[in-house]
Amino acid sequence: MYSDKAVELDKNVQGILDKYRPLINAPKHHLSQQDIILITYANSLNKDGQFPLETLNDFLNENLKGIVNTVHILPFFPSSSDDGFSVSDYYQVNPSFGSWREIKALSANYRLMFDAVVNHISRRSVWFQEFLKANPDYEDYFIEVDENNPDLKHVFRPRALPLVHKYPSSGGGEKSVWTTFSEDQIDLNFSNGKVFLAVLELLLFYISKGARLIRLDAVGFLWKTLGTACVHLPETHLIIQIYRQIIEVLAPDALLITETNVPHKDNISYFGNGHNEAHLVYNFTLPPLLAFSIISQSVTKLAKWLSKLELPGEQACYFNFTASHDGVGLQPLKGILTEDEIRILETQVNNNKGYVSYKTNDDGSQSAYELNCTYLDLVTEAVDSKALKAKKFLLTQAVMLSLPGVPGVYIHSLLGTENDLELAESTGIPRRINRPHLDADKLMLELNEKGTLRNNIFSEYKKLLTARTADPFFDPFLAFEVHTFNEQLLAIHKRRGEDDFWALFNLSSSTQSVELAGSQALLNIIDNTTQDNASISLEPYGFYWLKSSKSNVE
Repeated sequence: MYSDKAVELDKNVQGILDKYRPLINAPKHHLSQQDIILITYANSLNKDGQFPLETLNDFLNENLKGIVNTVHILPFFPSSSDDGFSVSDYYQVNPSFGSWREIKALSANYRLMFDAVVNHISRRSVWFQEFLKANPDYEDYFIEVDENNPDLKHVFRPRALPLVHKYPSSGGGEKSVWTTFSEDQIDLNFSNGKVFLAVLELLLFYISKGARLIRLDAVGFLWKTLGTACVHLPETHLIIQIYRQIIEVLAPDALLITETNVPHKDNISYFGNGHNEAHLVYNFTLPPLLAFSIISQSVTKLAKWLSKLELPGEQACYFNFTASHDGVGLQPLKGILTEDEIRILETQVNNNKGYVSYKTNDDGSQSAYELNCTYLDLVTEAVDSKALKAKKFLLTQAVMLSLPGVPGVYIHSLLGTENDLELAESTGIPRRINRPHLDADKLMLELNEKGTLRNNIFSEYKKLLTARTADPFFDPFLAFEVHTFNEQLLAIHKRRGEDDFWALFNLSSSTQSVELAGSQALLNIIDNTTQDNASISLEPYGFYWLKSSKSNVE
């Protein structure tokens, strides 16, 4: 027999479904090589007299239409901190960015990804303010906890900040409340059925407003059980599975993507059984491991990891990326790189005037948690010429684009943006080194000026994206093999029937050669030129995307 609470919960779920059924029309969409997701803030590009969302739409239509089909607009809601990730109103568009009208205009030409920042909410939100006022409708919306509870020492800490903060309540006194990330980001209590329902309705609201992918921000921390690490708990996985099952009733092609910047084994647990949990999982190990490989000029660790990268099935795949609005996380490198090897990455960032962020460990010590640096500056040297910077960087992007899964391209990677030291220093927020707001008109002048770093990267990056979208060898679900011809040369091999595809990468400063057996010439799909397959020479930091028939490694 179901309990009265379960019956009431089911009734409320049905009520929410009935409310949104006439509001949602999600056409069928099967992920393919044509899916490329551009990651951007609503106000990454700005122009006088326009809302930033309008400027973004214009830029996409003029420069990327037919190349990029999906746009991840980072939190565009009213927010009190953390560049949008401390949402004060889930249902509104930040008026300085535009309105739902501008979001709708974007959705006319692009599939959209929204952020569901639902592990926590701003302390300025109505939900939290009503909780402090002891409004019974918001009772237990948040987690009150004694800051001296010894069980809190077991909680995994992603920040070197207090886990519990105190807030004045309207009845006098204070409430001690759980805050995983900051004093301004109050964790929601998902053990409260009202919270579960409120977030369900929010997810369906986003889909009704054009979201076809929903990114579950910091979802690993969703459920709390004292005495545990309070991360990746079974209840968290169950909640995601239930949300997916309910959403599929109205929008079977809406996709959930989980954001869990943790070691690979924990990260991929969010695939569930391959068809019941996340449709996409961020491939968090790739960015730092790929950066290490080009800095050290060794593909050994990268190839070993890639060779064990299992594909989750035909209904779920990886979300591959190298850069995003956040820094490059180091937690996924546990068990892959040694501490000395990780310090190579830290040194590289420090040499390029970036930042290394730290977290607090169980024993009270601190360890490196995140590298705050543009990916361009992470994988290049300050003394490199513009041409060499572009070459190294594009090599890393070609590796990422070659892997099974859907690629996510951060707008500042596509635009060849370097570290914004002034923004990071003036605000005291290291992550803003990779979050500049650009003048759209000035940007276009740089993008169109031959010889500039932006022009070199933008023009060549678009060629890679165009080649990728046109070829079924980049199907997100297509199996692959990894080969290493030596310590510097990496190859990704795919097959479709009797046809073969080779992605060859030279991650070193010296020329490398390789031979592929076969009687037919190879087609370089990036520039549609032919290549002799008997002896292929890759210049320093060079790469090829080659198609052939019946070719094998000798």
